[in-house]
Amino acid sequence: MAPSPGSSLKVDRSAKTLRELTLEKMREAIGDGHFKPGDRLVERALCEQLDVSRSVVREVLRHLEAEGLVESIPQQGPVVATLSADEAAQIYEIRALLEGHAAFQCAQKANAAAIARLSNLNDATQAAFRKGDLHAVMARTTAFYEALFTEAGMSMAWEVVQSLNVRINRLRAMTISSSGRQEEAAAEMARIVNALREGDAQEARRASEDHVRRVAQIAAERMVQR
Repeated sequence: MAPSPGSSLKVDRSAKTLRELTLEKMREAIGDGHFKPGDRLVERALCEQLDVSRSVVREVLRHLEAEGLVESIPQQGPVVATLSADEAAQIYEIRALLEGHAAFQCAQKANAAAIARLSNLNDATQAAFRKGDLHAVMARTTAFYEALFTEAGMSMAWEVVQSLNVRINRLRAMTISSSGRQEEAAAEMARIVNALREGDAQEARRASEDHVRRVAQIAAERMVQR
């Protein structure tokens, strides 16, 4: 009996492939520091750790290399790429421009419900900070900025930020662990949320840009120390 038209052959586009799942896992492992800059990525070991085939591992490593997260070293093979001070500075410059404008637009466009959602997301981030759960801090910070860009109507700009997210989180892992950063970050983010609540677009932009400049300064200092 022939299958009914348009049913059995449809592709489930919501389902992620093994390659996509493996890619996400590797991005996460690099972003949270499981694999550190300069670490060798040995195919056989990765196959065992991820429980996937060598062909999947090779595809994922090629993709990560295209994203700038992995580099191939002669006589050594693939390693986790080291983020240079210049690359970090460029990332923070991009963040300041995009996040500042997103805050500006959000202050002008967002309604009370959207602002309440952003405030709650920031509260969740700060709660994770107080508990010392830095992995949750990074995940919740990403959720805050995704909501900020969404409410600003800047979905394309968010895609640009997402393409840098693993590198942003590598830097974020460095800055949020610095001494005294919890209280400082809470004050910076509260300033942004308050400006959004007041509908003060110029102050929202300034607060967002000042926040990025501060973390850029901390990252530069930490990279010199390392």
